[in-house]
Amino acid sequence: MTFAPVLHAEWLKIRTLRSLCGALLALFAATTAFSAVAGVSETSDPEFDPLFMALSGVAPGQIAAISFGALAVSSEFHGGGLRLAFAAMPQRGRWFAAKVIAIAVPALLVGLLTAFAALVVARAGLGDAASGLTVGEQVRGVVGCGIYLMLMALLAAGLTALLRSGVATLSLLIPFVLVVSFVIGDASGTVADFLPDKAGQVVLYETYDGTLGPWSGLAVTSLWTAAALLAGAYSMRRRDA
Repeated sequence: MTFAPVLHAEWLKIRTLRSLCGALLALFAATTAFSAVAGVSETSDPEFDPLFMALSGVAPGQIAAISFGALAVSSEFHGGGLRLAFAAMPQRGRWFAAKVIAIAVPALLVGLLTAFAALVVARAGLGDAASGLTVGEQVRGVVGCGIYLMLMALLAAGLTALLRSGVATLSLLIPFVLVVSFVIGDASGTVADFLPDKAGQVVLYETYDGTLGPWSGLAVTSLWTAAALLAGAYSMRRRDA
C-alpha cells in the first residue's frame, strides 16, 4: 500500500473520533477563556509582559494538546485497532509516520487559530497595556504558540507509543508541566531552561533574558519531541501489536 491511503485512513480516524475532536475543542476553549480572563486582570506588576499575559491561556490549554496526542495513539491499543492497522500496512514505520502527520497537522492548525483568538480577546482586555507590542512580536507569539502546542501533542504521542498507554502518558506529562517543571525550575536554575515546556514557552514572551531565545527554545522542545517519537517508533517496530 502506498503512503497516501495510509495517511488518509489515519486522518479519518482523527476526524471521526469524538474524543479527539473534543480535545481540540477544549484546547481552543480553555486557552481562549484563560487568556481573556488574564487580559482583564491586574497588570500593575513591574515585570508584566503583555505578550505572555495575552497568551498565558496556553498553560492550561496545553493539557488538551497533550491529551489529543495521547488519545490519538492510545486509541490504537483498544479493540484490536493496531493489529488491523499493521495487517493493512505491514511497514510499521510508514504507518507511524502517517499517524504522526495526522496528529501534527490538526494540532498545528488549531494551535494557530487558538493563539490568534487568545491574543485578540486578551488584547481587548489589556487595552493600552498592550499598545507597545509590535506586529512582529505578535506574529512571532501566535506562530510560536501554534508550533509549541503541536510539539507538545507530538511529545505525548511519542510517549504513548513507547509506553503503550495513554493513561501512563497523561499521568507522567500533566503533573510534569503543571508541577514538577516549576519545582525543578526553582531548584536548578538554568538547567530548567532546557525542559521541554519551559524551553518552548520562551516564544510567548515579549522580552526574554534567559539561556534560550524564542526559536532556540522551540528547537529544544523539538529535540525532546523527536526523541519521544523515535523511541515510540522503535517500540512500535519491535513489539507485538
